[in-house]
Amino acid sequence: MIETFLPTDRVARSLTVSTMAFALSSGVFYAVSTLYFTLVVGLGTTTVGLGLGIAGGTGVLASYAGGWLADRVGAHHVQTVATGLNGVALLAYSFVSDAVAFTLIACLAVIMRSAGSASKQAMLARWYTGPERVEVRARMRVVTNVFIGLGTLAAAAALLIGTAQAYRVAVVVAGVLLLAATVPLAGLGRRVPELADKMTTARMTTARMTTARTAAAGEGAAGEGAAGEGAASAGPSPLRDRTYLASVACNAVVATQFGLLTVGMPLWVATTGAPTAIISALLVLNTVLVAALQVRASRGTGDVRAAGRTVRRASWLLATACGLYALAGYGSVIVACVLFVLAASAHTMGEILGEAGGWGMAFELADQRSAGAYQGLSQAGYAIASMLSPILATPAVEHGTPGWAGLAALFVLAGTGAAAVTRRAAPLVPAGR
Repeated sequence: MIETFLPTDRVARSLTVSTMAFALSSGVFYAVSTLYFTLVVGLGTTTVGLGLGIAGGTGVLASYAGGWLADRVGAHHVQTVATGLNGVALLAYSFVSDAVAFTLIACLAVIMRSAGSASKQAMLARWYTGPERVEVRARMRVVTNVFIGLGTLAAAAALLIGTAQAYRVAVVVAGVLLLAATVPLAGLGRRVPELADKMTTARMTTARMTTARTAAAGEGAAGEGAAGEGAASAGPSPLRDRTYLASVACNAVVATQFGLLTVGMPLWVATTGAPTAIISALLVLNTVLVAALQVRASRGTGDVRAAGRTVRRASWLLATACGLYALAGYGSVIVACVLFVLAASAHTMGEILGEAGGWGMAFELADQRSAGAYQGLSQAGYAIASMLSPILATPAVEHGTPGWAGLAALFVLAGTGAAAVTRRAAPLVPAGR
């Protein structure tokens, strides 16, 4: 646990401290943002939903673009700038007065958040190798969950005061915390010269391979000169890698479980005899289990086949959770509460294993010459899942047991597909990646 919150590796330490500030900001902002936009700014709920939906669409493109840019200028540079501009966007919310300005700022915030997330993933892919990448990523997730919780608790002060000024201060604090998150990242390339060296090595490797291909095609010195410029940083595109695209698609479907936890489950609880207060207890249970088990569950998923099997196990756990959620709609209050606890536990274990296996697949199936673009595409898949998850979660509430059964089948299908992708890809990974 000490290594999780105070790692000895210099890069991990900088990323961890930055993640702490970033997660605190997220916890504060998530807790007050909806009330701030509706009660203080005066926007309608439909307007807020539409603006955030538009922003979510830009985030999908920004995820891939952020990874692509990380291959060319360095992941640590992209993450620093994106995090800083994200902070500026949150600060700008304090001046919002109409729907147009709100939507534009929301787009900027989501674009920078997505680009920063993709560049962080690219940095992990560049700096670490093998199982270490997944383990460090798991530790980051633990830090994120814990500090989002702390940020949410801190925001309770603004919620208790309940004034416009209190909400506005909370939004400003969230922006300042994001600006603070850039401090550990700024100058990281100078403090850890090897980080820049790895980026340079990747470019030179790609340049040599590009030069060899153009020479073999008979294009001579002219092609060789071109390879030394823009082509030097342009490795293979993940958009042409059908195996990786299939991996992203399968994991994106599994990742829609996040919306099931934050949207579907609360709405479903409200339709049953269980007290709505149990929603908070289930979310706390989720946070505690992730913090306690995520790192341990991630061990071994550095092997691509093991990663695929882990995603498949996650899908069955999520399917089990869907069944338990459905059963909670029947019977007494006590039975419903017990079933909700069991469902949330199975759901959280599915979340933990799904994340661990998804990271392993994202890292191990990627071509390291274009690590940023590959990780950017992986993050774009998660962004799409975030957009679609509320749409997939609401039918379960509206249709009851048949809706939950449909979701369960979808999860199992995606998990089975992920395992199949890794079985076929495993023999090619050592030679091709």
